[in-house]
Amino acid sequence: MASGIPVDPDFDLLVAVLPPPLQEAVRALPQVELLEVVMDLGRPPEARLVHGVARLSEAPVEQDALQAVLSRVGEVGGDNRAGIERTLHRVSVIRNRQGRVVGLTLRVGRAIQGTIDMLRDLVESGRNLLLLGRPGVGKTTKLREVARVLADTLGKRVMVVDTSNEIGGDGDIPHPGIGGARRMQVSRPDRQHDVMIEAVENHMPEAIVVDEIGTAAEAAAARTIAERGVQLVATAHGNTLENLVLNPTLSDLVGGVQTVTLSDDEARRRGTQKTVTERKGTPTFDIVVEMVSRDEVRVHRDTGGAVDRLLTGAEVGGEKRRQQDGAVHVEAAPEVVEATPPGGHVPRGTPALGAPRPGPTRIAAHSVSRELLERVLRDLPIEAVVVGRPENAEVVLTLRSRANSPRLRRAAERVGARVVAIKRNSSSEIRRALRTEFHLLEGVDPADVHAAVADAEEGIRRVLEEGIHLPLAPRPSRLRKVQHTLVVKNHLEAVSVGSEPLRHLVIYPLGTALTEVSSTEPEDEDAPEPEDDDLEDDGVLSADEEAGDDEDSDPAAPAPAEGEAQPSRN
Repeated sequence: MASGIPVDPDFDLLVAVLPPPLQEAVRALPQVELLEVVMDLGRPPEARLVHGVARLSEAPVEQDALQAVLSRVGEVGGDNRAGIERTLHRVSVIRNRQGRVVGLTLRVGRAIQGTIDMLRDLVESGRNLLLLGRPGVGKTTKLREVARVLADTLGKRVMVVDTSNEIGGDGDIPHPGIGGARRMQVSRPDRQHDVMIEAVENHMPEAIVVDEIGTAAEAAAARTIAERGVQLVATAHGNTLENLVLNPTLSDLVGGVQTVTLSDDEARRRGTQKTVTERKGTPTFDIVVEMVSRDEVRVHRDTGGAVDRLLTGAEVGGEKRRQQDGAVHVEAAPEVVEATPPGGHVPRGTPALGAPRPGPTRIAAHSVSRELLERVLRDLPIEAVVVGRPENAEVVLTLRSRANSPRLRRAAERVGARVVAIKRNSSSEIRRALRTEFHLLEGVDPADVHAAVADAEEGIRRVLEEGIHLPLAPRPSRLRKVQHTLVVKNHLEAVSVGSEPLRHLVIYPLGTALTEVSSTEPEDEDAPEPEDDDLEDDGVLSADEEAGDDEDSDPAAPAPAEGEAQPSRN
């Protein structure tokens, strides 16, 4: 039995509009379970319950039965909805191509006090609140109770913009379910945004309640209301916050999204591609509530922060609330702790240094040909297997255009997978990416590569944990480049000092290397800057290009004196 749904005194008024044979069948059903009665021409009538569907009769519905129901309800509006005066019940019609009614949905409307106990503190906060949920999950029921609490309990001036008379019921006198809130009806659905603005300008409300914001004009009107200091509580269709962000019509409700191009340094600092998606502005609604079910919700108290995490591929989080046996159970959102080394910021999703998983490396192909990947792996000395899903992988190979997908980033972050982006879906691009990712160097002993990588990883770990600068052991130029790539991946900086064969890297926290080096030695102004294409979508140097070393790559460059500090890119 559905919890918290009392017997509705208006229930008999809904049953009375049905044909006599169906009235007894409906009364025999558990009233608290009934959601709606469906009558379609030529089909047996059905009752939809909270936990299933019940057939009311084996005889198919005839046209006369449909017309008999329509004759007992209010006038059908332009939105193909009608009501029963002074009740919250709704009758929706289905028409054929000629406009003749061929189906009816009689929705049970209830005013349930206490249904917003889970959200009472949010309503009382005075902040703008948006309820998200699929049809039938109880958004309008909660919205009606919000209007009553704001008006009667908190004593605010409340205006309800009632497009289809669902909140305040049919007829000119609003249903007692909205308490002392005033109700403005909407003549046509396409005028809802005009009535929203009219309510603010003409009636001096402290709070406005709106059901089903669904168009760009209504989203713009909602922003106008919020900017005028009026508390706004509204609903919109969508299961999650992500649905709203990806909806171009309604994304402005949560701040909107835009594509921006970052500089090389900023892209490297963030660990992202140069072209990223960011939140455009301040959200219209301060709080977003995802309605999981009638008795369970997920609350995002900071809409802007939740959207930012979503766009960067991080876990969105949210506070879980559940109402059971008259009590509200709250599961607080887990605290997001981001490791921030001294001198720099480490974004969520930074690859963690640690022991590798046993066995072959698991690689997933995301928007990349799995056949090409398997063919390349057969030609490379790599112990790896191809898996089907990013959630099961340690490395995810994807295209640049797909690397910033929030869904992919979240999946990779959950399992600590590394996202490697390539420009094109070709075997040469895949080969170059894998050679860089697995540190394969022609003519270099793999044991030497392994030792250089282990040295760099240990140094990176210490710099991140202790905030110190740390010199590495001397290495040849090509191995220093591998070490430098690892440093950049982990959002640190490296300076190459000394002269061959003792030249080595010194690892610094982000933003401190140039300051410390310039205080003792002049910076090498001839060190080349990376080209635009040197940054891939995973925020590291591209698979086919590595950071250059002036002294190693230019034989004409004069060698510095022994032990002299000389900054370079590797």
